[in-house]
Amino acid sequence: MSERLAADFVLLGAGELVTVASSAAPDLGVLTGAALAAHEGRIVWIGDESRMKSEVETDDDTIVVDAGGLAVLPGFVDAHTHAVFAGDRSEEYAARLRGASYLEIMEGGGGIAETVRATRDALPDELSALARRRFDSFLRHGTTTVETKTGYGLSLEAERACLEAAKIEHPLRRLHTLLAAHAVPPEFAGRADAYLDLVCDEILPALAGEAEFCDVFCDEGAFTVEQSRRVLTRARDLGLGLKMHAEQLAHSGGAQLAAELGCVSADHLELATADDCRALARAGVIAVLLPGTSYTLRMPYAPARALLDAGVEIALATDFNPGSSYCENLQMAISLACQEGGLTPDEALRAATLGGAAAIGRRADLGSLEVGKACDLIILETESHRELPYHYGVNRVAAVVAGGRVVVHEGTVLDEQEHEHEHEPDGAECGCGCQTDETER
Repeated sequence: MSERLAADFVLLGAGELVTVASSAAPDLGVLTGAALAAHEGRIVWIGDESRMKSEVETDDDTIVVDAGGLAVLPGFVDAHTHAVFAGDRSEEYAARLRGASYLEIMEGGGGIAETVRATRDALPDELSALARRRFDSFLRHGTTTVETKTGYGLSLEAERACLEAAKIEHPLRRLHTLLAAHAVPPEFAGRADAYLDLVCDEILPALAGEAEFCDVFCDEGAFTVEQSRRVLTRARDLGLGLKMHAEQLAHSGGAQLAAELGCVSADHLELATADDCRALARAGVIAVLLPGTSYTLRMPYAPARALLDAGVEIALATDFNPGSSYCENLQMAISLACQEGGLTPDEALRAATLGGAAAIGRRADLGSLEVGKACDLIILETESHRELPYHYGVNRVAAVVAGGRVVVHEGTVLDEQEHEHEHEPDGAECGCGCQTDETER
């Protein structure tokens, strides 16, 4: 008889275990009657629940969670967020509803420039507190990994402050992107190339070791293709992965540049053409679609079906930001992608998990429930994963596990102390809703 695998976390009772492990997209690899075990934050075993006791070794300190027949999914991977900023742009939202365009607001000194002013004025503790509150919300809604962008500082000091706020201690897994080329700051008005001198010669070299990626806003009202190429080439020389905002407000050529440079992802793509889709497919660039932005700005949705038909892998993200998508709930993006973007529920869920992991270069350890990957999962308040797009606008997450640790239970984000408790004997329930034997739901 083979030696049993040690586990410090066990999940039982899943009505459906949606692994997203199948290579045949969009098949989600849904298992019934299955259980999962993890050790030190990594999945070590998945199989029929009837075999678990003979193949997995637990002890009195093992966290055992019973899903009670509910659906269990990989944690969402939100591959495009602007999570660190200060200020409020609700007046801008009202102005757009009165007919002002996004570009008109930017040209009038609002938009990104308004948030830059507020962010620069904020104290470090304020930025950290704002980031923590938003990270809690992402986690409560089932997102266990986010990509966080700078881009509301637009100076070396302020960009560094945004990075530091994004790195506070928190159970939400984060990857960081430098978006100093988000807009031209007020002190460089009319001198975009001079500002890019600062970005390429000072900001990127100083901060490259603090982030995984560099992004640039290549669009009308932001930076041209040639300016974007300059920033991304410099970032690549500094060892950063490349991302792009492309084809959102106008068809500017950003998607073709993303393909040329081999970017990890091209994001937005609302105005991408068939030629763009083919180029992205040939280059293996992940398309990150942001339906919340189209919803808020009343703009076209990205051509999801054309991208898929061309062979492009897609991801779904919230684009959480104060101007065009003020929403931490990736479940809402899944619903919009189905209702307005033409995806099936299974395609959308795959894009919000494994697709998101691919868009941040972490397909090998995130985005699906497979042996060797991080034990990041969510338990829904329903027996079917397809209820996510169907029952829209609400939070359908009952519990969240990150790194083999229960981090959200009944809508509450648990702090570190609640995970260091001594388990009570005889299967008694502990503070985080887990048990040493079973958890009733």
